Amino acid sequence: MDDTMKCPECNSEHAYQDGALWVCPECGHEWSATAGSPAETSQEAGVRDAHGNALADGDSVIVMKDLKVKGSSSVVKGGTKVRNIRLTEGTDGHNIACKIDGIGAMNLKSEFVKKA
Repeated sequence: MDDTMKCPECNSEHAYQDGALWVCPECGHEWSATAGSPAETSQEAGVRDAHGNALADGDSVIVMKDLKVKGSSSVVKGGTKVRNIRLTEGTDGHNIACKIDGIGAMNLKSEFVKKA
């Protein structure tokens, strides 16, 4: 185990390697040792859509495939245009907050949208 590896979130010295990721048992944060810290990665790369275009707050995006809405029987159809998105730091990969007509407020993953 690499004793110099510390958690970038809580600075804990008890981080351990699990496959390709490092894991902090104190705060539960996971990160890649080769990608740098999450703050540096998000500033350099930003949030990108499925085609690699950079997204920003206020952009419009188009949903690329039908997406089931968790906890509901409704579906967001592919081709739905979503206006005025907000970028968020989602721990589960949902990094776009938006409001979809007929469904309401929800979070989307950037890998399922393309910039309009």
